[in-house]
This record gives sequence, C-alpha cells and structure tokens, in this order.
Amino acid sequence: MKIAVIGCGNLGKALVCGMIDSGNYLPQNIYATRRNPASLTELKERGVNVLSDNRKAIEQAEIIILAVKPYQILEILSGLSDAIQPEKQLIISVATSISLFDIEGAIGKQLPVFRAMPNTAADIRESITCICQNELGKKHFETVEPIFKSLGSVVNINEELMEAATILGACGIAYVMRFMRAMVQGGIQIGFSAKLANAIVQQTVKGASELLIQNGDHPESEIDKVTTPKGCTIVGLNEMEHNGFSSSLIKGIVASYEKIAQD
Repeated sequence: MKIAVIGCGNLGKALVCGMIDSGNYLPQNIYATRRNPASLTELKERGVNVLSDNRKAIEQAEIIILAVKPYQILEILSGLSDAIQPEKQLIISVATSISLFDIEGAIGKQLPVFRAMPNTAADIRESITCICQNELGKKHFETVEPIFKSLGSVVNINEELMEAATILGACGIAYVMRFMRAMVQGGIQIGFSAKLANAIVQQTVKGASELLIQNGDHPESEIDKVTTPKGCTIVGLNEMEHNGFSSSLIKGIVASYEKIAQD
C-alpha cells in the first residue's frame, strides 16, 4: 500500500524509518512531506518520495498519516478535504488531543479514521503505541497495526483513554528519565563516577523492565524478591515512601492528565 506521511518531523521520520526497517513497506511507496523537504535528505537517500506538496502526497496514497502539530491539523485537513477519497483511503492522526469527531468534521466525509499515540522510543523501535478508531476504522485495524508494530508494541484502546495514554506512555518517558537521573545522582553521592553510575542505572532499569515483560509479573512481586527482612532494600524503600516517592509520582501523573484534559 502507498502511504503519505504529512508533516514529517521527528516522529514522522521515526515512523518512515521504522516501516522501511521492518521490511514490510517499500520506500518507493512512501510519500513524506515537509515545508522544507531539504530536511528529509536522509529519507530521500533511502528511496522515499520527499516533497513539500501535501495534496500531491495525499493523491498518491491509500493510508494518510497526519504527523503535523495539533494546532495545524484541522486547518490542513479542511484545506485538503476535496483531495481525500473515502472509498479507498484511511486517515491516521498522531496529534495529541484532536478527537476522531473533530477530524471527521474537518474532512466532511465518512471514512476510517484512527488516532495513534507513540512515544519517543519510536526512534529505536521500542515505542508503546496506543491506537483507537471510529466505527468505520474497526475493520481496518489489521492494516494500521503493523505500521506501528514496526516501532515497538501496540495496544488498541477506547478513545476516552487516549489522553491518559498520552500521559502514561508518552509523557511517561520523561518521568522515567527523571527517576533515572535521580538514581545517577544518588550513585555519584555514594562513590561512583557519573559515567559508571549512568551505565549501572541504565542496565538496572532495562533489566527491571525486562523482568516484568518476560515474567508477566506485577512490580510488587519483583520488589519482594529483593526486599529481605532487616535488609538495606527495605530501609531505602521506606525512606523514599516517607518522603512521598510514590505519592509524588502519582500526583504528577494526575496533574499532567488534568492539564491535557483542560486543554
């Protein structure tokens, strides 16, 4: 199938590279647009059709991925609605907070519409992408899912959870990074160099994540395995909890969600 990626910034480029690297999508069947196509030289060298004309890209494609900024998406869709062909095309938006209803309204036509929320780990094909769709999109999910599986894992959710997915999956990258930074700082205080502390923390977090993924466990069950009676782990955990570790993290997640809900 031919795919148009409209507004190919960092996420758009990650999508295109992920699709090509998966081996399931031919670069010559991908059309990537940007106001300044010169910034997409890397994609052009890989055989992707690079252009600045959104309309021309849409006219070539069966799948249209909208990777533009949220404040631009409805205006762009309204201007291109006459070029969209409902009988043979579907739309995927990766813009935050723009509903399926709003997208349908801007197009003014009935066709399969999807929303997808990857995170920045798409750059290394380790994203978690949450996807929802309108009624017409339900029978096309198997067409859309492989695109985002080329970037990592995929879950299908109801649209009312999409903002929550943005917080937990996309903003969540920043929360984990801040936790890791604090671990590195603690490691330096107890004697490691910054470089060595960083290496230990990175592998520790990676290992912890893989334990949960491969064993299918709840985090608490893995915590129990290293929390021995009167040991140093429980002392550290209790000190963190006394200072609001879990509480502050939960409050931060909820505060972020309230912000996105208000917008």
